Amino acid sequence: MAGSSADRGRAGSNRAALHAIDAIEPLKLRTGTPVWLGDGARGMSAAPLRADLKVDVAVIGGGISGALATDALLQAGLSVAVFDRLGFVRGSTPASTAMLQFEIDQPLITLGRRIGHARAARAWWRSASGVTRLRSRIADLGLRCDFRERHTAYLPGNLLDLAGLRSEAAARERIGLRSNLIDRHALMSLTGIDKPGAIWSAGSAEVNPVKLARGLWRSAAKRGAMLHAPVEIIDVAPGERWVTLTTDADCSISAGHVVLATGYSLTKLFKLPGYRIISTWAMATAPQPKALWPSRCLIWEASDPYLYCRTTRDGRVLAGGEDAAFEDDARRDALIATKVARIGRTLRGLLPQLDIAPAFAWAGCFGESASGLPAIGQVPGAPRCYAVMGFGGNGITFSAIAAEMIQRAILGLPDPDTDLFRLA
Repeated sequence: MAGSSADRGRAGSNRAALHAIDAIEPLKLRTGTPVWLGDGARGMSAAPLRADLKVDVAVIGGGISGALATDALLQAGLSVAVFDRLGFVRGSTPASTAMLQFEIDQPLITLGRRIGHARAARAWWRSASGVTRLRSRIADLGLRCDFRERHTAYLPGNLLDLAGLRSEAAARERIGLRSNLIDRHALMSLTGIDKPGAIWSAGSAEVNPVKLARGLWRSAAKRGAMLHAPVEIIDVAPGERWVTLTTDADCSISAGHVVLATGYSLTKLFKLPGYRIISTWAMATAPQPKALWPSRCLIWEASDPYLYCRTTRDGRVLAGGEDAAFEDDARRDALIATKVARIGRTLRGLLPQLDIAPAFAWAGCFGESASGLPAIGQVPGAPRCYAVMGFGGNGITFSAIAAEMIQRAILGLPDPDTDLFRLA
């Protein structure tokens, strides 16, 4: 993954392959008003690019993935310029319910059967370290983003029944993760949910994703990052020593490296098998602090598709799910009322004391991989170009992992988990 120079012949063939294309495939990432945008807070300011530019690293994408990558690159002493075609924190990030879990969509025992138990254990442990990294950077930078450490309750469902959860909990405990199986009485005491048991885990968290992303971008700008929007990158041409980016305004950017942090606006530079974009729906209730479950833990199900829910600092309940294959944004958006009503009914079935009327409702896109793991690393056939594709249910956690891995790659340092997440 280290960003070494390519020979002229290879650089020329890459340039031919990537020349004269739209670098990013436009996609309407969300519809409706996520709860994080309900306060009318002022958005991020950025200026269009009006002249050619030379920089150590160009980052494409103004969401949470780009923000965390930029933060890590600035820590390494590199000069960074960031470009977004719409504006900063205006894409997928506000659609997130921001449950910062170390738990991967694929259960540890299932992932172990798919990729090997040692590799699965590494993936789960790296995810746990991603939450730790987020906690540390938020504290170091003094970001006020409603970060709270939380336990999680993983409920039985159509993927794992109680016996399956018992096996899953034992597998996690064997590798030192902070999970254990609790019985019906303990689950009722902690959550008010009447189920035969659940996996209870420590080491996760919650955050306001918009406050987090904006805080990271403000910090980055103060430390010298150049933020430019709206800027459409229409051409990416890797060369022997530089990657040349061209904008729709005919400006040229020479970068030592490029990081594609475009979220679910798929890059046209590569298509990865086993990854797909799906539709998801979410809602937030009005504040009801007296009706919330005692532990305020994060709740999700061992089901496909699964319901997930959490609380907010002001006493709301956020819930999401009803995931379906993405067809087009018009069909996705037309289903908001129907899908949110189903989410509300499922939520009430678990927690009948709640007022499930949605104060906010929205739809969005997110990525899904066959393994539940993200894709992070050098773009095949494009030297000096790296991609962050945080596919899976815990994209913010994966973005924290990606920031660390890409920082190391650009510095020429090895990372022990390159093989787990490489783009292939």
